[in-house]
Amino acid sequence: MTNLARRSILKATAAGGAFAAATVAHAASFGNPDEPPQGAINTQGNPASVADPGPNNPDLAKQFPGAFSPPATSVGDMPMFWASFNNAPRRIQNGGWARQVTQGDFGISESISGVNMRLTRGGIRELHWHLSAEWAYVTRGVCRITTIDELGRPNVEDVRDGGLWYFPAGLPHSLQGIGEDGCEFIICFDDGKASEFNTTLVTDWLAHTPPEDLALNFGVPVDTFAKIPLNDLYIFQGEMPGPLGAEQLQAGGDAGQPTLRSTFQLNEVAPLSKTRSGFVQVADSSNFKISKTIAAALNTIHPGGMRAMHWHPNADEWQYFIAGQGQMTVFNTGPQAVTQNFNPGDIGYVKRAYGHYIRNTGNTDLVYLEVFNSAYFSEVSLSDWLAHTPRAMVAQTMNVDAAIVERFPSGRPAVLPA
Repeated sequence: MTNLARRSILKATAAGGAFAAATVAHAASFGNPDEPPQGAINTQGNPASVADPGPNNPDLAKQFPGAFSPPATSVGDMPMFWASFNNAPRRIQNGGWARQVTQGDFGISESISGVNMRLTRGGIRELHWHLSAEWAYVTRGVCRITTIDELGRPNVEDVRDGGLWYFPAGLPHSLQGIGEDGCEFIICFDDGKASEFNTTLVTDWLAHTPPEDLALNFGVPVDTFAKIPLNDLYIFQGEMPGPLGAEQLQAGGDAGQPTLRSTFQLNEVAPLSKTRSGFVQVADSSNFKISKTIAAALNTIHPGGMRAMHWHPNADEWQYFIAGQGQMTVFNTGPQAVTQNFNPGDIGYVKRAYGHYIRNTGNTDLVYLEVFNSAYFSEVSLSDWLAHTPRAMVAQTMNVDAAIVERFPSGRPAVLPA
């Protein structure tokens, strides 16, 4: 071996030793648990380690600080749990528009697909039905919904912002914007693969049925249908409907009223949990009786607050962010801990039983929906679980004094600090 080779090996060995010493100095400390150490905090003295010379999109990167520079506690990897309606293509027609995010766009979203739709004042989403159940939350304006149940009992109702509707799978319905500026809403289907752009439309069926069969079915002359649309309308500009009471009376006839209402005002329900940092309002089959496959929670987190560390044992969680800015960390075995940021119009998704929490990172209220493919809302709070476990067990596990465990929040506060 030449002297040059020996010197190279000695230099490499020395460098390796220095690296190992630096690693030992940083690793295995509170808030910095991993080996090798993770995060920008462990690159002190070497700023090139965190630099991103590009190509890049700085404006986009600024929206995701939790991903661009994760905390030192982040570790491992997970399927992307962020998506957004903001970059989903809109289908725009005279009368409104719609855009969607299905599992085809958002691979992790197996149990829920989402739609964002706007209807002008008088704009109509034509008569149709789906193979999946439809649940919706109105974010702006007022929408008139019409539907009918299996016994022929109609339901015509107006749904304003903060309200819900639910149509069981296979039941036909229509939607119309009637607010001063129409309406906008979020639709969730109880199937991640369901598509808003592949629905059963009344115009399609009529156009593809022989005229004599239509006449036989409706008991009218054949030429009655001579001017039916030959292509589906989907969304179109219509005339404003009559007063709600008059339309309910006309549609009802002698059919009678359905036993279950199709609508519910979620933003007026008493909170399931309320603290000085925010509150959570829930709608599921216990109070919104018709909603047998979708449960939901409307979360309001004040600045500085945090949706407590928790998980849902019964279903995946689909999220829609309405207002404010938030940062969510998701935890799973591995360990895996990944952080992502969310803004209005964004969608999140957390797999069943994955631990997670969300912090309000802005200076206004963070408002978002949690939606579950389930008949009921179910949640396990980390602090509540530990507060109701024998203190000696918790103290030994966490290496803390038992008196500290006694101070953990109990009573299932959903938003902290309480």
